[in-house]
Amino acid sequence: MLLLEQMIVLFILMGIGFFCYKKGIITDEVSRKLSAIVVNIANPALVLTGGMGEEKISGQELKLTIVISLIMYAALLALAMVLPRLLRVEEKSRGTYRAMTVFSNIGFMGFPVINALYGSSALLYATFFVIPYNILIYTYGVSAIAGRSREKERKGFFLKGIFNVGFVACIVTIMIYFANLGLPAFVESTLTHLSNLTSPLSMMVIGASLAAIDLRELFTDAKLLLFSAIKLVVIPIIGLLVIRQFVDSELLLGVCLVMLATPVGSMTAMLAQQYEGDYEMASKAVALTTILSVATMPLVSGIMM
Repeated sequence: MLLLEQMIVLFILMGIGFFCYKKGIITDEVSRKLSAIVVNIANPALVLTGGMGEEKISGQELKLTIVISLIMYAALLALAMVLPRLLRVEEKSRGTYRAMTVFSNIGFMGFPVINALYGSSALLYATFFVIPYNILIYTYGVSAIAGRSREKERKGFFLKGIFNVGFVACIVTIMIYFANLGLPAFVESTLTHLSNLTSPLSMMVIGASLAAIDLRELFTDAKLLLFSAIKLVVIPIIGLLVIRQFVDSELLLGVCLVMLATPVGSMTAMLAQQYEGDYEMASKAVALTTILSVATMPLVSGIMM
């Protein structure tokens, strides 16, 4: 019920962004700048708050989190090799579908949901999913979408992309946590205020992006609808069924649920645009799975939690 309430709140925030775009209050340029604030300031601050709490993760639980994150991405990479073929996706779009299978919107949607549901202490668990995510999206993600062409550009993009603000924030958070560093009160207060911007701004940006798309087209693509059902319902349920055999912590299970059940990451559309992948289809997938996730995340949670 709590997840459903939180998704309704996020949906309302998306609706405000949608309305603002339609009324010209948020333009494409404003949306890009708001995105930059979320990516470079608010979300990193939210990540850093995960290292400030007094609650500690046991050594066993920490090892388990790392193992689960690595196995989860290994399984998603394996699935990405076969799912586009099973769906009979055209050759030109297979790389983009592979990236969409692996990468979810854990930054713009996952972190705000985790923070709202479980508090900042749960964000530390999430950082151990973000680190391999960042490494993979700038290696496997770019490679899958770009294919074998533009090799030099891909390598350059990886070197610039891997050490982004979000990745550095994850590393610093882990260092703060393990070194048991106490930050000055004014620093903690500043980070908390900045982190509070993440949910409203990110959801408004997503809403604005939805306003720029003909939503009627999203629900006429049978292949994309089937992919969305697999991405948002089948994968999270199967994943959690397996994880439940090894995990007792409801907090860790909740984080795993969000990591698996969030919609297609907006970064896949950006990469598809830059590397001549199927940008139109990737944009539709981001929009469709974002809309559907408002219902599917509470559904999966109700079944599994």
